[in-house]
Amino acid sequence: MRRRDFLGRIAAAATAAPLLGSAAYSKPTDRLPEVPKVTFAKTGITTTRLAQGTGFRGFNRESDQTRQGFEGFVNLMRHAYDRGVRLFDLADLYGTHYYFREALRFIPREEITILSKLWWRYNDKDPKGLSTAEQRRVARTAVDRFRQELGVDVIDILLMHNVTSPEWDEDLAGYLEVLQEYRDEGVIRALGMSCHTLEALERAAETEWVEVALTRINPYGAQMDGLPDEVMPVQRRFKERGANVIGMKIFGAGKLLDKRDECMKFAQNLGYLDAMTIGARSPEEVDENIRLMAKYSAV
Repeated sequence: MRRRDFLGRIAAAATAAPLLGSAAYSKPTDRLPEVPKVTFAKTGITTTRLAQGTGFRGFNRESDQTRQGFEGFVNLMRHAYDRGVRLFDLADLYGTHYYFREALRFIPREEITILSKLWWRYNDKDPKGLSTAEQRRVARTAVDRFRQELGVDVIDILLMHNVTSPEWDEDLAGYLEVLQEYRDEGVIRALGMSCHTLEALERAAETEWVEVALTRINPYGAQMDGLPDEVMPVQRRFKERGANVIGMKIFGAGKLLDKRDECMKFAQNLGYLDAMTIGARSPEEVDENIRLMAKYSAV
């Protein structure tokens, strides 16, 4: 979807904003196990061990969550909040900022943690294609836009999205410098990255700039940077130097849904995951994820 078309759709939906997420939503009345809370060591951020993802089959500013429309998206976020989830995983790539801004009309901002991601490839597919000065300009524009789209002053966790180069921190130095400036000013509370190669993950594990690592893990290596035995020692290195680790692709981007019990038990027993993000697409999936997390308590 072209950005002009996307913004047009947002503007059209805004005219009906008072009606969104109202009549169709019913707060759940049955009880589920409490979602565990965690505190991220370096930043002091306290949130839930389970994050509601918004990027299932997400690309080009769309995802299965946004394809439900504003009302469906908002009601899904409200359900996750009412069930006790306090960590919400967004991204520019998924187009979920404007949608989540609508959800914030019903969810108290001060009670939740907002994580988002900067997709630098919108500006240049080659990480070395922009000068450092150009990268800095793009990064500043992106962060300011994110805050406007979300309607917030502070983004709790901001990640560089989908880094792949073994020298990604050098290739994207202009972005990192600006994000660090925002971190120092308190506009961003924690910085990090999501990796999509083992080489990039290994580099990130040794990079002090990375306070939060969003990294792929499941027992079968589905949609991961390598086999579990290759990836797990690298992921542990983040913890060893005091960074925090959020697991993703816990169910292999949907490829392991028939093995959800095994996947959750595996993730809960790793011993180094601070949290995990799962892109539930329905209230029923949210509830099932909470039940599974309670069934296989973290070691």
